[in-house]
Order: sequence, then C-alpha cells, then structure tokens
Amino acid sequence: MPGPLNGIRIIDATTMISGPLATMIMADQGAEVIKIEHPNGGDHSRQVAGRRGGFAASFLNNNRNKRSVTLNLKDPRGLEAALRLCEGADVFVQNFRPGVAERLGLGEPAIRAVRSDIIYASIAGFGFEGDWAGKPVYDPLVQALSGLASVQGGADIARPRLVRTILPDKVTAIQASQAITAALFARTQTGQGSHLTLSMLDTVVAFLWSSDMAGYTFIGDEAAPDEGAQAQSFVELIYQTKDSWRAVSAHTDSTWSGLSAAVGRPDWLKDPRFSSVALREINKPERLALTQEALLQDTTVNWMTRLTAKDVPCAPVLTRAEMYSHPQVTANHTILELDHPQAGRIRQARAPARFSASPVAPPRPARRLGEDTRAVLHEAGYSAYDIDTLIRSGVATDVQESIE
Repeated sequence: MPGPLNGIRIIDATTMISGPLATMIMADQGAEVIKIEHPNGGDHSRQVAGRRGGFAASFLNNNRNKRSVTLNLKDPRGLEAALRLCEGADVFVQNFRPGVAERLGLGEPAIRAVRSDIIYASIAGFGFEGDWAGKPVYDPLVQALSGLASVQGGADIARPRLVRTILPDKVTAIQASQAITAALFARTQTGQGSHLTLSMLDTVVAFLWSSDMAGYTFIGDEAAPDEGAQAQSFVELIYQTKDSWRAVSAHTDSTWSGLSAAVGRPDWLKDPRFSSVALREINKPERLALTQEALLQDTTVNWMTRLTAKDVPCAPVLTRAEMYSHPQVTANHTILELDHPQAGRIRQARAPARFSASPVAPPRPARRLGEDTRAVLHEAGYSAYDIDTLIRSGVATDVQESIE
C-alpha cells in the first residue's frame, strides 16, 4: 500500500505548523519525507505543552510518517550534508523568514545546483517583497492583516475577533501541499523543476475572497462598512435551543419552506420580507431573530428529529470531547488509535483523502529527534566513520530523549 506519492522524496526544512503539516499531508499520501531539525532541541513544536513520553501532541499531529535527521545548517559540514540529501530529492520545502535560506546556503540556486529539476517550495508569512516581508509572523497577525478577524467579528464596524484555531497556518499547509503536487505533475510534462512561493497572507486573502468579499468584488460599488455582514451570504448563526446549541442552515426556497413547517410557522412563507433568497438575505437580522425565537421552544434532540423530517440542514454543536466519538465520525473511520513507542496509545485524525487505486499504509508515528540521522546519512553515501565524526562534533545527533 504505497500511496499515490510513492517514490517522491521530500526534504523538509520547516518548523511549527504551516510547513510541517504541508509535508505531513504528502507523507500521508506515500511520499518519503526527511525532516531536517537543529541538533539542539529540533522543531520548536517538540517543546510545547501537552506532552507524554517526551513528545508534544502538536509535534505528533504534524510530523507523522517522516524520518528525523539532525543537522546544524550553520556549520559547513551540516550544510554539505543537507545538500547531499537534496541530490536525491524531488522537493525541498523551507519556511525560514525570507532571505534566511539564502544566507544559510540553501537558497534555490544552491539547491538547484545539486538537483536541477527539484521543486523548491518557499512558505512565508506576509510575503517575499515589501516592507512586511521580513517581519516576524504568527497566526493572529495574519488573521488581523488579512481581514479574517474583521470577518469573524461579523461586520467591518463590529469588534474584530480571532478564529479560535490557527486557521492561516493550516490553510496554507493545505494550499502548499496541493501546489507542490501540481508542480510535481508539471515536471512530468516539462521535465523542469520550479520555485513555488506562497505566503500565509495571500492564502488567507484568497480563502476569504471566495465567500466573504462579495461586497468588495464590484469596483465602484463597494459595500459600506456597516453592510459587511451582508457579504457573508451563506453564514448562519449557531442557535440556542431549550437545552443546548445547534446549527441550522435554511438558504434555499425548499429548506426555508421546510424550516417554516418544522417550527410551526407557515406564516413565514407569506411574509414579503422572506419571499425570495435575495430578500431573505436583505432581511437577514429579522429572519435570524425569528428562527432563534422558534428554536428556543424545544430541545436539540427533538429539533434534530423535526428538522431532519423536513430535510432542513442541521447539526448539534458538539464539544471536542463529544466530536471524536460521534456516530458519523465513527462511521467515517476518521479517528485512528495508534501505539507510539514512547508516547503510548494516541488518538489522531486519519488523512481525509482516500485513493482507491493506491491506498496508503497505516501511518507511522512521529520520530524522536535524530532517530534516523545515521540511516539517512548512510543512504546518502556517508561512511560510518564520517557519521560518527559528525555526531561527535555536534554537527548532527543520533537519537535523543526529549526533555519533558
């Protein structure tokens, strides 16, 4: 069960979330991913809270199916080893701050000198040009600059709010994995490698534009600030019921009719404010208020039955503790339970895409820092003596027990 990316070798010089998750997506699809980390501590996500057996959950959940090699890239011998690994690679991925890879000797020209048709992927925070390119970046800053925090607030004049997950990092990871795969496909047609660049800022702006920027699409007819919420034409509220919370989405004529019947309000169908899709959007505050008033009259379980009977899209609001054991999540076999050699029994989400012609193997858990250094360097042509020398000098490390 090799997976659709079997035979593709990726050198992963990324840290944190956006890069590591991108390469893990491809590792889950069968690519061989060699993760290069600094000998002193490795990827920062190894050291965050939420730990067991020397492993942080964040690292486990973004770095499975990879091999771990430690190299001090600031040492000429570490740089030489990294370049030698790239000789046999199809992809090199880095998310250093713009300019750092070049200063280390790992810029595109240096990598392409050892593998001319390699796919070189650069992931940045704000971009590669302009005053913001060199600024330090974290997820909340991208949420702020991209307009996502304003969208989350509900309108341009409302208080901005953060999405309570690192959405820019993760959306960028998904975009990067798709783009790298596209570049690999293009190489099969042209025989040429390419330099793929993408930023978290560009990714989130593009992500928002497909649904949340309708009011700013028509040049010369931009929405007023207090109309920003109207641009989110498909977003409904989470509604309170008699005993908890649920989501209900009735956008079309048929689902609006079904909702009206389910809540016992046939008069809604005669109300001129709600007689069409467009009018229901124009009069959205009134529509949502009436829906909320009606849903307070019964429990979430009962509403699930009543709304489902009328084919109204709906779902209960689950906590994180409830989600992973929900019957539909179970039916999808979404959650895996694995045995990690150090961290013990762990629970993770499987790769969401399935491939009938090239099914993937069960995932291999994330490795200890430097666990594959000796094997990978040996495969790259280093002798046992040379490997020992690199390890004794601190340029590389063998297996290390992570600090709790």
